Amino acid sequence: MKTYYVRHGFAAATAIIAVACASEDNAKDSSSGVGGAPAAGGESSVGSGGLPADGVGGDSPALGGVPGSGGTGTGGDPGSGGSGVGGDPGSGGAGIGGDPGSGGAGIGGDPGSGGAGIGGDPGSGGTGVGGDPGIGGGGTGGATGSDACGASDWPAPCANSGSPCSMNVDGTDRTYYVQLPDDYDSNQAYPVVFLFHPMGGTAEMAMRMYNVRSNWPDAIYVSPQGLESDGTTGWPNSNGQDVAFTRAMMSELEASYCVDQDRYFSTGFSYGGIMSDTIACQMADLFRAIAPMAGSVFGGGCNPANPIAAWIEHGDADDVLPSSAGEAMRDILLETNHCSSTSHPVDPDPCVEYEGCDPGYPVVWCLVPGEGHAIPNFGGSAIAAFFQQF
Repeated sequence: MKTYYVRHGFAAATAIIAVACASEDNAKDSSSGVGGAPAAGGESSVGSGGLPADGVGGDSPALGGVPGSGGTGTGGDPGSGGSGVGGDPGSGGAGIGGDPGSGGAGIGGDPGSGGAGIGGDPGSGGTGVGGDPGIGGGGTGGATGSDACGASDWPAPCANSGSPCSMNVDGTDRTYYVQLPDDYDSNQAYPVVFLFHPMGGTAEMAMRMYNVRSNWPDAIYVSPQGLESDGTTGWPNSNGQDVAFTRAMMSELEASYCVDQDRYFSTGFSYGGIMSDTIACQMADLFRAIAPMAGSVFGGGCNPANPIAAWIEHGDADDVLPSSAGEAMRDILLETNHCSSTSHPVDPDPCVEYEGCDPGYPVVWCLVPGEGHAIPNFGGSAIAAFFQQF
């Protein structure tokens, strides 16, 4: 695996990206401008004079699995000899959707003795994959609910502007907002989408500006606040502080709400896109996919520990972060996900998806002709659709 280094020069290290955002629920499909005021009812526009050169710090630890019980399970009812589809399994084979037998493996029900299940309870002597742990093995794979699943009560989310959640991470006070689905049910494990604001922006802005939640309301949304440095806010990740903050928020979410630990996602524009790229570089073991818009890798190396799905957007007329910055991240993930250089068109135009990637880890590249440093008008709906496939 190659380690990539991408650095960018900017007009002024302390320049602030002026941000103007439109309401997530009321935004129209107009493209955003660079550093100017949005049109009435339009998408937000974010401009920038530059980005800090701080590095991207810290390696992330690998995420372990749950113990299994000696063999493997595929969430289903093991057969006991032969194989049955939709009925009772025969003796000595695997039953699919039938009653469990003894000594086989089933898909769709409870495992039998000595069999295995993926997504169900492991059989004796087998390994559970995505299900309840057994004895002596290791579990990986399927959806895993957090400890708060099934709770009879839960904390009120910090969803109101001006009243964020707060925590102290390694001696630094941090704040963030949490938005739950309107019909939140603690017996259902929900995906989590992180919304990172651009340079000079705020967490309140991130709650509204990306239009992802309006297109995918059945998820938990987290909008963190970047620290102020040199008179502006952002995500320099100095000494790994922003990655540490992200890990701390994930731990707090899992202790409070029913979270699908296999479906963490991240998106953001400009500096928010850079933070999403940082997550791919350092937290690919914990995040399922990223969707950076006008982002970049800067100030350090990027060598993802695992494949991670990616939807990457950039304007070819971006004079703040040139499209080559987005291409660099794309190329890193094409190699990480073992994709070929061949692509085919996908919706929305002008996006393409690369072929031959590891199953479940696509890389989509959207180079928008004539677009500057702006959020594309199709961003919210396209990102929501991309995340929902996982």
